[in-house]
Amino acid sequence: EVQLQASGGGLVQAGGSLRLSCAASGFTIDDYDIGWFRQAPGKEREGVSCISVRDGSTRYYLDSVKARFTISSDNAKNTVYLQMNSLKPEDTAVYYCATTHSNGCYYLRDFGVWGQGTQVTVSS
Repeated sequence: EVQLQASGGGLVQAGGSLRLSCAASGFTIDDYDIGWFRQAPGKEREGVSCISVRDGSTRYYLDSVKARFTISSDNAKNTVYLQMNSLKPEDTAVYYCATTHSNGCYYLRDFGVWGQGTQVTVSS
């Protein structure tokens, strides 16, 4: 079956770091672009970052996470990562990963397979 599993969330103090993982099964991620999204309570889901796995190119970073977050992929592990540094309380959210077609980043409507989210909580 085609699945994504997000993991790596947790509780961290402001200024700390976390690395989220998005492990794919049932398909190989090099055929897709993969996006990270987040949703805080009472807020709309927003795109955080997106990568073209085929060539490793970053398609998108949310303005508020630029210079702090880095998206990457490891095809041997069939996994996409989100390295999050200098975390802020406003980064607190459930983080999700999802697939889209090659060059399919930027539009929520283009994402198909979604993983279960992982909770990131950043304390002051």
